[in-house]
Amino acid sequence: MLGRMRAMTRPIICASLFLSLAACAAMSPEPGALQLEQTSRARHASVGPGPIITTSDGGEIFGFDIHQNGRDGLLASWANNEISVQTFDTQAAKITKTFGVITGKKVLKGDDYVVDGIFAGDAALVDFQKAGIPGQTPTKDSYRLVNPVTHGRLGSKWLPPLKLFNVTQWAENQSTTTGVVYGYQREGSNNPSLIVSDVANGTFGTVIPLSLNYFSLATLPQLAQDTVKNRAIMASSPDGGAAGGPPPVIWIVDLGSGKTTHFGGVTCPGLAGCGYANGIGYDSQTGIACTTTEIDGGVEFYDVAKKTGFNESLPNNAGQFGAGGFVANDPINGLFLVAQPHSSTGPGSSIQVYDENGTFVESVNGFGFSGSSVIQG
Repeated sequence: MLGRMRAMTRPIICASLFLSLAACAAMSPEPGALQLEQTSRARHASVGPGPIITTSDGGEIFGFDIHQNGRDGLLASWANNEISVQTFDTQAAKITKTFGVITGKKVLKGDDYVVDGIFAGDAALVDFQKAGIPGQTPTKDSYRLVNPVTHGRLGSKWLPPLKLFNVTQWAENQSTTTGVVYGYQREGSNNPSLIVSDVANGTFGTVIPLSLNYFSLATLPQLAQDTVKNRAIMASSPDGGAAGGPPPVIWIVDLGSGKTTHFGGVTCPGLAGCGYANGIGYDSQTGIACTTTEIDGGVEFYDVAKKTGFNESLPNNAGQFGAGGFVANDPINGLFLVAQPHSSTGPGSSIQVYDENGTFVESVNGFGFSGSSVIQG
């Protein structure tokens, strides 16, 4: 069930990039549905929530992503006694194909699929999680490619070089063949690592071990990628997000050498401090990162090269209940889009839009995100 909980705790946020939808991390506004944001061609001219795509079997969505330069997307569905992988059309707002269907006892005991992102070349990574026996055997992850997504079928295997590796995050990157994922080994000490991979070709680069003190699941690491300088940009909360603790730490990881450097994040207002980093976005062209933090309901902006940053509040001083989650970057318009599950500007959930100078631009209200990204497993 860990994989299922992981998928169900990612918020949905869809940014407009290249007149399409950008990275969407997986949380549906209601079981079995994706709500798309519609954005006009004019800069900052948002027209709000768009059509809803419903799964073909009415199941809950365990991860999805979309092709930034096309109109195809992929999701994983769980519907009580059936699991499947489904392609969808973002313009027609409908499911186009359902495949990999499994029914019966295996599903009832906990087997499921999770979509772990679309990478360069419209190649998607799908994790089939075969449930283990609690206290006896771990869940086993078997990765398959859907390459390209438009073909709508499970293809060759993706075989990570670490035994029993469970991908819990991927850095959104469809522009270069150097992809990077974060995860851990399900047995032993559960050591966290970054794995660099050309996902479409099933080949691997550097495996970068990460310190358990700074990058365990309890620190809720958040992952983005610098595609210009071949680095991972991460935020983690080594104090476990404790009230009154230090702010999250910003990490720069060279994806070639594995060399890691870091600097302390900005101090959040109030005695309770920042809490967890809930999300991170990064603009590879400008070197600006944006994070969200839990306790203060804040948004932080960092110049990674200078190792400097500052803090802004979500609209109407949202606070912890209105804390932001997932962050997406729009490099074309120089914007960060922040998912806010409990809106401070309208009913339901919102996407709060900031420019890279930290200036609030607009609210896109009317979504129904059912959770934030503060729990992963």
